[in-house]
Amino acid sequence: MGVAPIVNKDTGIKALTSNQLIKIFTGKITNWRQVGGKNMPVTLINRSQGSGTRVTFEDYGLHGEESAVAQEQDSSGTVRQIVSTTPGAISYVAFGYLNKSIVPIEIDGVMPTAKNVQTNRWRIWSYEHIYTNGQPRGITKKFLNFLNSRHIQKELFQKLGYISVNDMQYQRTWDGKITKEVGE
Repeated sequence: MGVAPIVNKDTGIKALTSNQLIKIFTGKITNWRQVGGKNMPVTLINRSQGSGTRVTFEDYGLHGEESAVAQEQDSSGTVRQIVSTTPGAISYVAFGYLNKSIVPIEIDGVMPTAKNVQTNRWRIWSYEHIYTNGQPRGITKKFLNFLNSRHIQKELFQKLGYISVNDMQYQRTWDGKITKEVGE
């Protein structure tokens, strides 16, 4: 799952450095003109504590820094809606929630795209996980086989903005270490 910072169209911002992104989300930058945008206050919107999207964003977008205390939302759809209608707003969503109502932010000259996640140029990404209690059986096993089917991996996941693990050229370990995919 790729995660992208997004802003309201009125900010005048399309690109930031990693350092600027961290300073915005930690409350050190409070007006868009401080990073070349319009003279308007930054309005920070976070996902809820414990959200996988938030954990991914803080770990890999903010390099382990915690976001400043701000409004929190449970849903990426709600986050996108608030950012699209709130002048000066910034947040982050999974790629599947990107649309023309908001502006995805380029970081350090890299756009948040599936191709850039696959090649690890875009570093704000994580795996989605499914856990079972022991070896899956019955309908659970059928469901997992369905999720791993070519149709789901290549078509549905892509349509929903997810990236098939089969398309990744790099792997990330549980502790965040990146390695080149074997055989590449």
